[in-house]
Amino acid sequence: MTRAVAFPTFFLDNRGMALIVFLRGVNVGGHRTFRPSILARELSDYDVVNVGAAGTFVVRKPGSRAKFRSALLRKLPFEAELVLCDGRDLIRLEAENPFAAEPSSPDVVRFVSILSKPGGVRASLPVTFPSDGEWLVRVMASEGQFVFGLYRRHMKTISYLGQIDKLFGVPATTRNWNTMIAIVRILKGQAMNKGR
Repeated sequence: MTRAVAFPTFFLDNRGMALIVFLRGVNVGGHRTFRPSILARELSDYDVVNVGAAGTFVVRKPGSRAKFRSALLRKLPFEAELVLCDGRDLIRLEAENPFAAEPSSPDVVRFVSILSKPGGVRASLPVTFPSDGEWLVRVMASEGQFVFGLYRRHMKTISYLGQIDKLFGVPATTRNWNTMIAIVRILKGQAMNKGR
């Protein structure tokens, strides 16, 4: 799946690398709710951009990861797990387009689960949940801390998405592929603005 991709210089410079933050299990079913746009404003020193309502942020001036992580967790009104990755990793994923061979359908959603650290898959892929009958979640591939799959819109889907943690042996949080594309657009816009 890996191929060479040319990145703007900005994405290769770790000192200026945008950080992507994925909060896990927030604003779901009325539990651990908060307003991500307000949190982004409160973290304006880090130039944080909110992406949607699920706790996804592009941090354009993260500085030290540990310092930013601490600042973010202090601002939340509850304890939360978060997963971090570098912006350049998402730029690379978008260029590789892991879903190019998958036809789009209104009842099937393409997703990426982000592992808290690269995990070892405990089964050969693809894996479907449930394992018999019509699948609701299909895990197709993984690369580093990213897991790619499809899910059907169904009430039981969220419980099957939770199986990804067990499959890889580390906590994961899941986002729609469209969210990843929105993040990449923010990152590419940032790179273009830096070149001016």
